[in-house]
Amino acid sequence: MKFGPVPIDQAIGAILAHSEQLPDGRLRKGVVLDGDHLKVLRAAGFDEVTVARLEPGDLHEDAAAAELARALLGQGRDIHLSAPFTGRVNLSAERPGVVRLDADKINAANAVDPMITVATVPDFHQIRTGGMIATVKIIAYGVPVAALARAADLARDAVRLVQAKHRTASLIVTDIPGGPGTKGAEAIAARVTGLGMELIETRTCAHDATALAQDIAAARGDIVLILTASATSDPFDTAPQALRLAGGTVTRFGMPVDPGNLLFLGDLRGTPVIGLPGSARSPVLHGADWVLSRVACGLSVGSAEMAAMGVGGLLKEIPTRPQPRRAGRD
Repeated sequence: MKFGPVPIDQAIGAILAHSEQLPDGRLRKGVVLDGDHLKVLRAAGFDEVTVARLEPGDLHEDAAAAELARALLGQGRDIHLSAPFTGRVNLSAERPGVVRLDADKINAANAVDPMITVATVPDFHQIRTGGMIATVKIIAYGVPVAALARAADLARDAVRLVQAKHRTASLIVTDIPGGPGTKGAEAIAARVTGLGMELIETRTCAHDATALAQDIAAARGDIVLILTASATSDPFDTAPQALRLAGGTVTRFGMPVDPGNLLFLGDLRGTPVIGLPGSARSPVLHGADWVLSRVACGLSVGSAEMAAMGVGGLLKEIPTRPQPRRAGRD
C-alpha cells in the first residue's frame, strides 16, 4: 500500500487518509475519492491531500477485518459479528456464558503484522448477552493478502462461548438471631440468572450443621449454593461439615481471590455445592462469580484451577471491610 500526499488531480480512486473540514461539512477519512469529492476539495482550496492507495496483493481494511473475525469464530456459535466499519469488526455474545480463548493462537496472529490486531476480554470471562468478547482492528487502510491469510490461519477457532450446562440452582441461607438473614440473596439470584440459569428455590435454616445438612440433601437445584449467617473460617466449620454430614465431599476451602477468600467448593453425589462468603451478598465482581460461572458451564474447576486464580485475583476494595487493606499493615 502506498501512503502519502498527492496532488488533487492524482487522488481519484484513492482512500482519503485524514478527515478534511469543508464549507458544507466534513469529508471523512476512509472514503474512496471520486470526481465529485475532488471538485469540492479544489473549490475549498486544496491542492493536495494525503491518501492511501492499495496495490495488487493488498486487501481493504474492512474485508481484512471481516475475514479475520470469521476465522477467529470458526465453527463457533452464539457469537455475533458486526458489519465491518473503518477496519473494525466486533465479536459480541448472543447469549450469556463464559468466554474461552486460545491465547497462543491470538498472540501468533497479532505477531504477523502490526497492522493486523485482535483484542479480547480475558479467558474465562463471564459475559452477558450483547457483551463484547473481542474486536478485530486493521490499523492501516489495507494490508497484504498474504499477511492477512497467515493471521487468519493462525487465529482459526481461537474464540468460543460456552453456555451453562446446568439449568437450575438452589440457595440455602442459614440464620442466627440478629443475623443478616436473606439480605443480599438478590445479588446471588442475579448471579444465577446472569448465566441463563434459574434460581428455583431459596431455603432457610438454622446455622447448625445438622439442620443445614438436611437442607443440602433436600435441595432440588442442579447446583447448590450456601450462604451462611456466620463466616466460614475453617474447612471443618459449620457449612463444610454440613456437606460432609449430607454425604458429600469438600474439594477445596479457600481461594486466592479477594473478595472471595472464604469460598468453598464441594460435591454431593454429582451435584456441585458452593459455599459462599458473606461478601457475596454484594453484587460487585467476586471470586464466587469465577467459580460459579465455570461450574455452571461444565468447565473444569477444582483445587488446582482455583489455586491458579490468584494472579489477577485482587478484584475490588470493599468499602465496608473492617480492616481496609491500605490501613496500617496489609
